[in-house]
Amino acid sequence: MTTTATREPQQDRSRATRARLLEAAITCLAELGYPASTVAVVAERAGVSRGAAQHHFRTRDALFTAALDHVTAVRGAELRHELEQTPERDTGAVVDLVFNLFSGALFRAALALWVAAASEPQLRGQIISLEARMGRDIHRVVVELLDADESTPGVRECVQATLDLARGLGLANLLTDDSGRRNRIARQWSRLLSAGLDRS
Repeated sequence: MTTTATREPQQDRSRATRARLLEAAITCLAELGYPASTVAVVAERAGVSRGAAQHHFRTRDALFTAALDHVTAVRGAELRHELEQTPERDTGAVVDLVFNLFSGALFRAALALWVAAASEPQLRGQIISLEARMGRDIHRVVVELLDADESTPGVRECVQATLDLARGLGLANLLTDDSGRRNRIARQWSRLLSAGLDRS
């Protein structure tokens, strides 16, 4: 007979296995790309059996979309935590946070999925839906970080331009270290953004 006491450790192990798979999926996508990131490769990176991986995720696409969703939620929580630690809204610091969000493994993994989705209709539907939700969530976090009032004309566009600029600079940084140019653009954009938010 299964008791609550025995179910809880099993559930803890199951959650831990799932978390390892999600993190490994992002790492594999970022390092290897979509074609090489099979379920077997992700399972090996996570230190679990392929059967365990398929128990949690029936398909490779389900694994990768869940991983992207999970890690984006974690990063959003980290950004909010940083917000709580910095009560004074420094526009330059926020711009740096946003630009960094689009320069790491999460961005590379997301990009690998976007490229794959362009030629795989089944994956495309999942990614479009996920990307729309992620875009709204990240936009909302950046509004909070900037303490921006989107009822003011032009402010919503300033926030979105920050995200679009960060994404473009993230692409420019994929093949070579573009941090010097990115830092100069970040400083200039911070000044323009402050003016757009009426903080000059």
